[in-house]
Amino acid sequence: MSRSESQPEPPPLVVVISGPSGAGKDTVINEAMALDDSLAKVATAKTRAPRPGEVDGVHHVFLTDEEFERWVAADAFLEHVMSYGHRSGVPRAAVNELLAQGRTVILRTDVEGARTLRTNLDDPLLVFITAPDIESLERRMRSRDAETDTEIAARLAEAEAEMAEADRFDLVIVNEDAAHHNAAQELVNAISARRARRRPPPLGEVPRRGGGGSARAADGDAVR
Repeated sequence: MSRSESQPEPPPLVVVISGPSGAGKDTVINEAMALDDSLAKVATAKTRAPRPGEVDGVHHVFLTDEEFERWVAADAFLEHVMSYGHRSGVPRAAVNELLAQGRTVILRTDVEGARTLRTNLDDPLLVFITAPDIESLERRMRSRDAETDTEIAARLAEAEAEMAEADRFDLVIVNEDAAHHNAAQELVNAISARRARRRPPPLGEVPRRGGGGSARAADGDAVR
């Protein structure tokens, strides 16, 4: 009997990553993708200007306000929000294409977007990545030299509100300074565990019902 007959592959999984600015989300995601080549990140659409080193279509899809509005009118986003004075959205077509390939899709959004995606997607894994404390966030924001003092102050205020929502995610990862690889491995392990939980039973085996509570309850409180 072949492996596919004895143990069907799990259905595609969407992983929604959120957390405050300066938490190092992109660094953790990139290292996780290096550890597990089945992971694929969808570039979110942004109306802000690219930061130094950012590549259009790789880090984000950079749109004008007019282009973004046309995408909204065409229902081209799974979700879209206004964040720090700029608009951000998750392109629907890119997500669908990767899911059709059986890839595990990583989406990066804010807390509000995570709420929307929890509702719109089939059993996503919601992960909140944060720094050890507010001081670490501020230090990281200043080190990238991409925002003014006013913008940093606004991001720190927003970070405090976002961190208050952390316990409503399936998993919280604290990204310690100079230990991105540990956070990345924790993310990969969580993804592997969720995929195993979603794996269909072997062909001919009847799924069990009842018993010790639902799998969703075991994950903790979800974002609502």
